[in-house]
Amino acid sequence: MAGKDIIVASQRELKRLHIVQKVFEGSLKQTEAAEILSLSIRQMGRIAGRVRQEGPQGVVHRSRGKESNRKLPQEVKDKVLALYRQHYEGFGPTLAQEKLLERDGISISDETLRGWLIGAELWKKKRKGRRHRQWRPRKDRYGEMIQVDGSHHDWFEGRGPVCVFMGYIDDATGRVYGRLYEYEGTIPAMDSFRRYVRKYGIPISLYMDKHSTYKSMEKPTIEDELNGTEPVSEFGRALKDLGMQLIHAHSPQAKGRVERLFGTLQDRLVKEMRLRGISSIAEANEFLKGYLPIYNRRFARKAAQADNLHRPIPKGLNLRRILCSKTERTVRNDFTIAHDRKLYQIEEAVKTKKLMVEEYTDGSMAIWCRQQMVKFRQIAIRPEKPQKPQKQSALPAKKTAITAT
Repeated sequence: MAGKDIIVASQRELKRLHIVQKVFEGSLKQTEAAEILSLSIRQMGRIAGRVRQEGPQGVVHRSRGKESNRKLPQEVKDKVLALYRQHYEGFGPTLAQEKLLERDGISISDETLRGWLIGAELWKKKRKGRRHRQWRPRKDRYGEMIQVDGSHHDWFEGRGPVCVFMGYIDDATGRVYGRLYEYEGTIPAMDSFRRYVRKYGIPISLYMDKHSTYKSMEKPTIEDELNGTEPVSEFGRALKDLGMQLIHAHSPQAKGRVERLFGTLQDRLVKEMRLRGISSIAEANEFLKGYLPIYNRRFARKAAQADNLHRPIPKGLNLRRILCSKTERTVRNDFTIAHDRKLYQIEEAVKTKKLMVEEYTDGSMAIWCRQQMVKFRQIAIRPEKPQKPQKQSALPAKKTAITAT
């Protein structure tokens, strides 16, 4: 029964179930579990009570599949923005909200209005003054938060290409994992994280900077504005599918542990590879398999609490299909799709005009119609469009007069 319930649960709910089980085992206090899951103590208590009564199905949210009772209709948003443009242009969100209630009888919160105005480019976020920075203590448990970043460096000291070390360091213990890649991007991030998860399990959260790989730079769509969400990168989407929390650092100083790690490795690791004459990414990654366990035995520390919050990979979870790049494409009338400046022929009938192209970390790709993989082949040479014959003018050509000199 437990296995059946887990299959229908989302990754976010599986994470909750994992933490609730830690509470039942006595390795976590209910207040600590509430803090890890960003819940109130009362809410944590209700979830734990439901799990005791109903089993794993108790973590499923009661409002799943139901539309929010607080969602405002699109007509209200359109009317508010029209009134703002007509009467309240230049008003701050708080004052505009008061006037909309006072003059137009429209009651919305100032934060909702602020989001609508920013989305419509009618208001800009104000810069705040420089904040006082305070030392942050380590997390208490292994797997509670992992700091991740990429270090661009001449790791081979000229013997090989300049490349990137994708580094992972556990916030509680300082335990390190990493690999070298040609560049810092979506595929290297997904490949390194897939390898991390297979080795250690799924952590609670990742702490990363605002590189475009990890934080989307796109503007919110109308759907995002209506749902109160922000655009996410492909890597952010994959973490969400795994039920993980992605935390963005606002400065290099905020992720000091991983930055200090790079300073250490750029000294120690570079010299170790120099001694062995390592000059390629493949050789370096093979060397790291033996080097990092030795490094961790020497420099890692014990967490304040002995429990491990990494989750095992759930049965039936296809990491390959989650940690990949997904792009939706439209099927043309001749059953072809265009992707990455290439043309692909779909070799079987499909029931929808939208297909999902998935690009995997090993360089392969697949095309899916809903949950079914479809056969395809690349068209090596694009068919040339027939050129229309040029129409000849019916008017006689003008003669140019030549004047003798």
